[in-house]
Amino acid sequence: MKKIFAIFLAWMLILPGLAAAADDVTPPPVPASGNVTLPLDEYNRLLELASKPVKRLDTPPVPYTVKRADLKFRVTDESVQGTVQLQGEILRKGATKVPLTTGLAILDARQEGKYLPLEQENGTHTAVLTGPADFAVTLDAGLPLSIEAGRASLHLPAPSAGSVRLALVVPGDHTNVRISPGLITSRSSENGQTAIEATLVPGQPANIWWTTRESGAPVAPKEARFLSDVKTLVSVSEADIRIAALADITVVQGEPSQFQIAVPVGFEITGATGPSVESSEFESGVLTLKIAAPTQKTHQFLISMEKSIATTKTDAPFLSFKEAQRETGEVLVEGAGTIELTAKEAGGVKRMDFKEMNPYLRSLARFPMQAAFRYHKQPNETPALALEWTRFPDSSVLAAVAERAVVTTLVTTEGRSLTEIKLTIKNQAQPFLKVALPSGASILSAEVAGEKVKPVEGPDGNRVPLLRAGFRPTDSYTVSFVFMHSGAPFAKKGGSDLALPKMDVPIDLLQWEVFLPEQYKVKDFGGDAIAANLLPPSSLDVSGAEGSINGVAGDYFNRKIEFVTLVPGQLGGIIVDPTGGVVSSAQVTVTHLETGAVRNVMTDTSGRWIVSNLSSGRVKITASLPGFKQLTSQINYDGSRPVPFNSSLIVGAATETVTVMVESGRNFSGIDVERMQRDARKTAEKQQQVASANVFNLQQRISGVLPVRVDVPRAGNSYNFVRPLVLDEETKVTFTYKSK
Repeated sequence: MKKIFAIFLAWMLILPGLAAAADDVTPPPVPASGNVTLPLDEYNRLLELASKPVKRLDTPPVPYTVKRADLKFRVTDESVQGTVQLQGEILRKGATKVPLTTGLAILDARQEGKYLPLEQENGTHTAVLTGPADFAVTLDAGLPLSIEAGRASLHLPAPSAGSVRLALVVPGDHTNVRISPGLITSRSSENGQTAIEATLVPGQPANIWWTTRESGAPVAPKEARFLSDVKTLVSVSEADIRIAALADITVVQGEPSQFQIAVPVGFEITGATGPSVESSEFESGVLTLKIAAPTQKTHQFLISMEKSIATTKTDAPFLSFKEAQRETGEVLVEGAGTIELTAKEAGGVKRMDFKEMNPYLRSLARFPMQAAFRYHKQPNETPALALEWTRFPDSSVLAAVAERAVVTTLVTTEGRSLTEIKLTIKNQAQPFLKVALPSGASILSAEVAGEKVKPVEGPDGNRVPLLRAGFRPTDSYTVSFVFMHSGAPFAKKGGSDLALPKMDVPIDLLQWEVFLPEQYKVKDFGGDAIAANLLPPSSLDVSGAEGSINGVAGDYFNRKIEFVTLVPGQLGGIIVDPTGGVVSSAQVTVTHLETGAVRNVMTDTSGRWIVSNLSSGRVKITASLPGFKQLTSQINYDGSRPVPFNSSLIVGAATETVTVMVESGRNFSGIDVERMQRDARKTAEKQQQVASANVFNLQQRISGVLPVRVDVPRAGNSYNFVRPLVLDEETKVTFTYKSK
């Protein structure tokens, strides 16, 4: 106790001394308010940091990312159905096209609980999403199940995502499910079913299989489930309305032997065809299509019908397949003659741009397109489209029209271009041609019917005279003008574009030859015009180039042989003699050895022959002609992927027969027709790049005739383009180049 008291007394004596010492400490001086003292090096460093520009955010290297894909599927009797949930992020601002899945039959698509329209491109389902933002898409999907004796399997395409997880439920207790490629992470069994969870390889299809306890005995047929997509062309004329519908059917479950279509009241069926159609019946407003191959999973039908009309309004019909699980489609409306058409949509029908239409549907159109729509039929909605139009009397003649425009453009290495436009004009009363030249271009000369005229420059553009003093045309005549445009010089590699001006005269056909220096390799053409090498041989005369192709292949092309192009269900080819010449009027008999069906046809003047509505299987082909040995062959024919069957007849007595067993599409003579076709096409492509007489004529005019000096190349390659029906609009061609 005494010790504690002594310690306490000592602390009482020490603490006052420590407090006094603390009060005697002098604080450091404080600088005056508003001034800061810094070393010179520190001050210079701060100035350098302040002068640096703000670093901008880098543009994302990809427009979108798919971070995760969760697949949940359940196996039923003969199909697999479930959902695919995709999560990702749109990195760029605006609308972005995102590919979702490939190889799945999509029944429905939703984003945040709302219906999401999809577009199919080359078998891939894509969606247009806006950003930048995160997205989550849910797809209801299905795929077929392959069942064999004691074994079941399916082929599951995994989406291209950062990670892909699969949850699969299959029938049976403790079923041994295997996946390749992939890793099963969990397996459980309950209530007679086996559930697994697995990780799949993103972007790679997974093969999944398991052993079943059922024997290979046949099972009872299951209910057929299928999806329909109908693309409809509605043609409105003065006396009737015509319908052409291209229907694509995807079978998800079962083996349907027929399809039934409800035909709108008042319409008469004029045709119903398809590679898999065996026969068709129309009774009590229902069109029945009977299928030759029920096991086939995809079908395509072309259905046409018409109805007489006496009024200027009607409802566009929507073909509906009975018992379809999902019905989607597109509708294109065209009008014959001069009409003003209005369309009122309802029941889930949405208007769309013509450029978004299916290309096969656009190719069916023969008259000006008026409106385009797409639809996805819902259980509580009925698609409807009410059409009403006003018809105007056709005008007698246009003031002026250009039957043809032949354009020649010479491009220099400095990027300058010299263009000559020759118009074949039919003119009633139009005195001038209004030309909207691109910026930096000027007209150098102009001619009307071979005599020079003076262009006029007005406040709203340049004008080229279509008439001259004392000239009153009664038929077509030529109007031409030359203009020069200064462009960017060519580098070692890069891109460039050329443009033709707007002209206020309709042009039926524009043919454009572009002559580029030979030291540049040019590719990736784009723009408004069509490359001439994409057209059939009979349409390639766009530049006036003349010449012949030597050899047998050249003779093959000079005779204008149209190589055979087949669609599903067709078989055909070309017959030649030992010298490579085509054989016309040869009798060809095609016998289907399994069904006994016989088709007889004769070769045309080009040696071609084609038969249609032929099912897959073993086929015997017999070709005969007096003076040649009869040729008999047997092939395995695949109706879904037909290949041309080319052959050669051998000179000899008609009683002699040559029998050969070959595969479909291969030649069995010394004459390789396919090689002749390839060689002829290559030679024709080289011939197309030869400069025409138009190029040489323009080069000569530059030398002292035109009032300008332009160093155009004397050696180079020509590229030809075609554009039909140009109506007061520019025509552009883009390309990339690289120095050789």
